Amino acid sequence: MELPASQDSTRPEVHVAVGPISAADSRVPELRLWGIRRSIALAVAAGLLLVGGLIAAALWYAGWPSLQRDGTVTAAALFDLLKLVFAVVAGIGGVAALVVAYRRQRVAEHTNRLAEFAHQLAHAADLRAEVSKALAEAADERAKIEADRNGVRLFNERFAKASEQMGSEKAAVRLAGAYAMAGLADDWLEGRQTCIDVLCAYLRMPYAPPPDASNEAPAPADDQALIVDAKTVWAAREEREVRHTVVRLIGMHLRPTEDGATSWCGYDFDFTGAVFDGGDFSGATFSGGLVSFHGATFSSGLMAFGRATFSGGRVSFMQSTFGGGMVTFAEATFSGGTVAFAGAKFTGGRLSFNEATFSGGMMSFVEATFSGGKVSFYGVTFSDGEVLFPWSTFSGGAVSFYEATFGGGTVSFNKAAFRGGTVSFERATFEVPPTFDVWPAGRAPDGLVLPGA
Repeated sequence: MELPASQDSTRPEVHVAVGPISAADSRVPELRLWGIRRSIALAVAAGLLLVGGLIAAALWYAGWPSLQRDGTVTAAALFDLLKLVFAVVAGIGGVAALVVAYRRQRVAEHTNRLAEFAHQLAHAADLRAEVSKALAEAADERAKIEADRNGVRLFNERFAKASEQMGSEKAAVRLAGAYAMAGLADDWLEGRQTCIDVLCAYLRMPYAPPPDASNEAPAPADDQALIVDAKTVWAAREEREVRHTVVRLIGMHLRPTEDGATSWCGYDFDFTGAVFDGGDFSGATFSGGLVSFHGATFSSGLMAFGRATFSGGRVSFMQSTFGGGMVTFAEATFSGGTVAFAGAKFTGGRLSFNEATFSGGMMSFVEATFSGGKVSFYGVTFSDGEVLFPWSTFSGGAVSFYEATFGGGTVSFNKAAFRGGTVSFERATFEVPPTFDVWPAGRAPDGLVLPGA
């Protein structure tokens, strides 16, 4: 049996668009300038050549006139010569200033280009970081999906193996399968209800208790060969051990504080039509979900619900048969939810609610039949909630409310039929008494024993 995976198996797709960077933009901007001395020297040389060229051109245009040199230099000539020298020097200084200004402009422009390039690098780094993060997340998600797939595959394999073991012809293998299925239910949250259903289905399988666990009368002589058959008896005893183990495992998980067991409270348990010849649900907590013993048969042994808590959900014993052994709810607490015994048949054995507490919820014995055995509500406290016996039939056996306390809530026997057996309220205390139909001539039916009677 292959169970479907609950996880979404679709792999995440990551699309990252990264535009290419051109070759021109991929290099660091370079600043190519000559040295300051070299630049100024070349600028001055170029200026001098230009001036010399202009002078030569002017002389050529003037026909290369000859220059007359006097023996003395006048002040005016000297002043003109100085002006010419100053002009040349100023021109050279201007050229140098221009060179410096030009270099400064180039350096400023290059600085801006470097800043822009640094911004591009930072943006590219951010983009790469985002891409790396997206790829890492995608890798993690894929790893998680793969792990989930492997986990579900492993759970399915464990489930198939445990189911196969529980169907084995050998009791020891079935016992190992029950433990394996319970362990799988602890580990596999999504499949826990399925595992619980398998364990409950095992208890619903046809089962005949072994002869030493039955209260039935001996079989006729012609059936003695079947009863004493050693292999049949041995197989039945082995099967009883497996079934009691399944009940014990379920009960242990309904007591979440026991040995750190994983809680199965709130899940559904379907024991419809199961045969019980003993089992232990003592101390269990029924706080949610549906627990169905509908049509179950309690044939022998001790079925313990002692100190159990019924605080929510619904527990159904409708149409179940109590034909032998003992079923006990001693010291159980009924504070919420519904426990239904409607249509149940009490034909033998014992059903005990001794010292239980009814402080809420409802317990229904509608149309129940009490024709044998003993049902005891000894020392029970009814402080709230409802306990209903309408249309129930008391035709045999004994139902005892000895020393019960009726301090609140509703206990109703309306429409109940008392045709035999005993229903006793001896030494019971009434603050809110149970209700009955109006009896003819005001006389209680035979078998109904009220306080002081």
